[in-house]
Amino acid sequence: MTNNALIPLAERMRPTSLDEIVGQEHITGKGSILRTTIEQGNVPSIILWGPPGVGKTTLANVITQTIDAPFFQLSAISSGVKEVRDIIEQAKSLKGTVLFIDEIHRFNKSQQDALLGAVEKGTIRLIGATTENPSFEVNSALLSRCQVYILKALEKSQLIQILHDALQKDIILKDKKIELKETEALINISDGDGRKLLNLLDLVVQSGKTEITDALVMQVAQQKIALYDKSGEQHYDIISAFIKSMRGSDPNGAVYWLARMIEGGEDVKFIARRMLIFASEDIGNANPNALLLANATFDAVGKIGYPESRIILSQCATYLASCAKSNASYEAIAKAQQAVLQLGDLPVPLHLRNAPTKLMKQMDYGKDYQYSHLGEGNFIEQEYLPDQIKNTVFYAPGNNARENEFKKFLRDRWKGKYGY
Repeated sequence: MTNNALIPLAERMRPTSLDEIVGQEHITGKGSILRTTIEQGNVPSIILWGPPGVGKTTLANVITQTIDAPFFQLSAISSGVKEVRDIIEQAKSLKGTVLFIDEIHRFNKSQQDALLGAVEKGTIRLIGATTENPSFEVNSALLSRCQVYILKALEKSQLIQILHDALQKDIILKDKKIELKETEALINISDGDGRKLLNLLDLVVQSGKTEITDALVMQVAQQKIALYDKSGEQHYDIISAFIKSMRGSDPNGAVYWLARMIEGGEDVKFIARRMLIFASEDIGNANPNALLLANATFDAVGKIGYPESRIILSQCATYLASCAKSNASYEAIAKAQQAVLQLGDLPVPLHLRNAPTKLMKQMDYGKDYQYSHLGEGNFIEQEYLPDQIKNTVFYAPGNNARENEFKKFLRDRWKGKYGY
C-alpha cells in the first residue's frame, strides 16, 4: 500500500482533469482553442512555454488521460538520442502515441533532430515543456511543426485557491484542522509557482503548528530553503547591488552578490542576461571584448546550467568589473531616441536615399551621394543627418584608452566638427 505521507503535497494535489487545473484559463477554460482540441481528441504536437510550477507537466498528463493515448515521458536532463529513438520505435505500433519531454530546451540540435521525422510523420505527438523562449531554444524545423501555448505565472488569487484546496481536499491535511491566518509570506516566496507554494506549505505543516502565520512561514523558510524572493524587493536589491559593484569596478562586491543569487536559486540565464546588457551599457567601446565574453557566457550557461555555470558566471562578472567603463553608446542611443520622439519622422536626405528605379533617379534619389571608399583614408565629408538636426552630436566617445583612439580617428577625418 502506498504511504501517502511520503508523496510530496504538490504531487498529491496534482490535477487529473482540465476542470481541476487552477489558472491558465486562456488555454484550458471552456471554449478555449486548446481545450476544444483536447476534448475532440485531435491534439497536435505542442510546446508548453511558461515559468516553473504553473502546470506544464500537469497539463501534459491531463491531455493524455483525456484523449486516452499511449504515453511516454522523458526528461531532457537525463535522456538522449538513444532514449528518443527507442520510444519512436515502440510508437510505430501504438496509434496516437504522446511523448512528453520536460525541459525540451535542454535538448541539443542532434537530439531535437531525432524527433523531427517522427513528429512530421505523426508517429508521435510531441508535448514539450520549456521555461525558455522556444523561438531561441527549439530548432526552427521542429518548432514549425508544433503549436506553442504560453502558460502564465499564477496570480495571488489562484495561489490562495490552491492553498485552500490543499487544506480542504488533501487526504492528510484535511484532518489536521490547519488554520490559514496569513498568506502573504507563502505567496511572496512561491513567486507564482504552484509547486513551490505547496512544497512550502508542506514544510510549514510539518513544523507541527496548526496556525499558519507569516512569521511561522518565514521562520520555516529560512531554516529549510535558501530564501531568495525572485520577484520581490530583495531580488531587485541584490541584482542592483551586483550591477553597481561591476559598474564601480569592484570584482569582490560583484562576486559576493553573484554568490547570493546563485545560492538563492536565481535563474542562471537571468544573471547572464543582465551581464550581457551591462557589457554594452556600462563598458561599451571602452572594451568591446566585454560584450563578446558576456555573450559567450550567456550561451555557455544555457548549455550546462548549475552548478558548473557558477564558474563561468564568476569569470565574466570579475572580468566586467575589472574593465574600463564607458556609457557613451548608451547615452548616444538615448539622445537619438529622444530626438526621434521630439521631432518625429524626419525625411531622409535625398542623397542618402535608395534609387532602385528610373523614376526615383529622376526624382534625385541618391544624387550627389559620395562613396566613402573613393576618398583618402576611405573618407569623404558629407552630411548624414536630416537637415533639421544636422551637426547634432549624439555619440561622444568616453575618456578611456580605446575610445580615445576613436576620438583621434574621428578628429582626423571631421577636423573638429561634432567636437571630435
